[in-house]
Amino acid sequence: MDKLSLADKTQRPKAINASEIQSSGYTINRRNFFKLLGGGVAIALTHSYVYAWQELGQSMGSALPDEESIAAWIHILEDGSISVFTGKVEVGQNIRTSLAQLVAEELAVPLPRITMTMGDTLLCPYDQGTYGSRTTPYMGPKLRKAAASLKEALVEMAATQWKIPKESVQAKDGQLIHSGSGQALDYGEITKGKKILLPVNDQAALTPPQQWTIAGTSVPKTNGRDFVSGKHQYVSDMELPDMVYGKILRAPSYGASLVSAAIEKAQVSANVTVVQEEGFIGVTAPDPQTAANALAKIDAQWHAAPQPAKAEIFTYLKENSRQNNNEDPAQAEARKAFEASTIRLEQRVEVQYIAHVPLEPRAAVATWGDGQLTVWTGTQRPFGVQEELAEAFSVPKSSIRVFMPDTGSAYGGKHSGEAALEAARLAKAVGKPVKVVWTREEEFKWAYFRPAGLIEMAAAVDDDGLISSWEFHNYNSGGAGIDLPYEASVKHIQFHPSRTPLKQGSYRALASTANIFAIESMMDDLARQLKQNPLDFRLANLKDERLKGVLKAAAGKFGWEKEKVADHGYGIACGFVKNSYIATCVEVAYNRSSEQLSVLRIVAAFDCGAIVNPLHLENQVMGCVLQGLGGALFEEVDFKDGRILNPSLSSYRVPRFADIPPLDIVLLDRKDIPSAGAGETPIVGIAPAIRNAIADATGVKLSSLPLIPQGLKLTN
Repeated sequence: MDKLSLADKTQRPKAINASEIQSSGYTINRRNFFKLLGGGVAIALTHSYVYAWQELGQSMGSALPDEESIAAWIHILEDGSISVFTGKVEVGQNIRTSLAQLVAEELAVPLPRITMTMGDTLLCPYDQGTYGSRTTPYMGPKLRKAAASLKEALVEMAATQWKIPKESVQAKDGQLIHSGSGQALDYGEITKGKKILLPVNDQAALTPPQQWTIAGTSVPKTNGRDFVSGKHQYVSDMELPDMVYGKILRAPSYGASLVSAAIEKAQVSANVTVVQEEGFIGVTAPDPQTAANALAKIDAQWHAAPQPAKAEIFTYLKENSRQNNNEDPAQAEARKAFEASTIRLEQRVEVQYIAHVPLEPRAAVATWGDGQLTVWTGTQRPFGVQEELAEAFSVPKSSIRVFMPDTGSAYGGKHSGEAALEAARLAKAVGKPVKVVWTREEEFKWAYFRPAGLIEMAAAVDDDGLISSWEFHNYNSGGAGIDLPYEASVKHIQFHPSRTPLKQGSYRALASTANIFAIESMMDDLARQLKQNPLDFRLANLKDERLKGVLKAAAGKFGWEKEKVADHGYGIACGFVKNSYIATCVEVAYNRSSEQLSVLRIVAAFDCGAIVNPLHLENQVMGCVLQGLGGALFEEVDFKDGRILNPSLSSYRVPRFADIPPLDIVLLDRKDIPSAGAGETPIVGIAPAIRNAIADATGVKLSSLPLIPQGLKLTN
């Protein structure tokens, strides 16, 4: 592979020399903005925004951007091309394309003219991160408003130049056209040489989704050919001049502390450097294998801390939870209604830790120069990593530039900047660029997991089949998706945080996968106890018309009312997360002689409001459902004494091509409703739908995830 220069790696927008920007130590503010962007028109969002931190536990605070910061912008270059800047990043969800479509729509330019610069902390607006399905519903409207405001300004500029009413000027295909004479000016022509900073016009009219011609269509993925051909450079592909490779000494188990380390034998050659700073030990070498060999020669002694094993995790989580021993009135009322009912159920649901298993493990390249730190890393939070680096090295954020090249998946698992910190620490010590790429085993062991959880429920229905009482307690896994979407006369719902023996954090849809699994399992069992059709029971207890809509759409496509073959089962489940709706139907078959289960087909119906790109939305839903298939059937982390026992793809089971059944996706395009994110919600329906189909086929009501780690075994 040819070595690529620092400047080649910046993914810079046109007309901006990124390597010069880095070496000059620029901090973007209103004084030097045009020094960076040159001629043309820039539009600045004057109402800065930051995203709430509730879902990340407010672990990093919520600092507001500097007053001088430009919150977001669009720039027209002199050749008429458009540079769009956003702190959002691309990890496979294809927001590079959908955001470009929205800008092209509102600015009335051909899509190929748009260049998106994403995840560069020097050039892009401050952003809390790409998570929580927030890009489409939050960043999309911001950029649409900026683009619409800019289009209005261009129309006014043309009208002034031509001395005509602005009503007679039309913006189309990147040109301003005088409707009377047909005279036309390209955007680049009318803005050439002008340096005008414009505020957003909050009253600028947006194009209704019913009139979209670029947005709302299945345009191909931006840069898609580069990914297919292998041209795209991931962080793990990067090389810089004089770069060395780093490896880090890690503890053998969670909670272990370093007692001593003999590092002399690791100095296997003059090209190997051992870095030891307090409890941190790492090595650098000209190639990864030499670095790994040197690291293996370090004789380290560790003190292990007692840790619970997988077999006792749910008892541990409940015993170590923060419980409210004073029963509140709602809980007492729910319990009273439960006890008074003759149709009631109690359930206990257990959900194991699972890993993210991204296609590209954590990786970073770091280099120091003239007091400036530059880092390339795969992260959902470039500005968060910048803040972590600033704190770790006691340097101002303005001296740190973080790039996030489009990265090989994240699923909520790349909020943190471990690899960036490690590479930067080694680079500072050895005075050279350093690349750190985690192995698959390191990713399994030391990245954070989706939390394990224990859920305890009690529910009752009245004689009319309506929910009269609902009590729900979640221990540790989280509060996302915990609210009951169905009507209930009285309910008490509570999340109990707990101490966790393993490192845990965000995962696609957060705790919704656990909570909706529990809710939808209970709903199905209540329906069966009432001898009601599970679909009819859900519809009777729902008022949300959009949730009803996806249920009916999925059931209709699936053929819910069709007669089943012997030992086949139908399952249905639904959920509401992040302002979008999913309903999933599954058919399973159970072979009683071999005790093996087969998932035969899946239908998923999804409603996220107005659809920006139908093909890519379908891909998002498909990816969600297939990832959820692993968590439903067999994904789980095995651990004991603080050690992860299955840290490889040969021992940790993820979905394979042979596991994937026919999958039909029904998209409900609600152009009357603002677009919501689609990266998370579709995952929540697959596990309960499979579980309910198993109950339908066999009568066995499973109550833990994963459902069949060793194959389904009938015990009754």
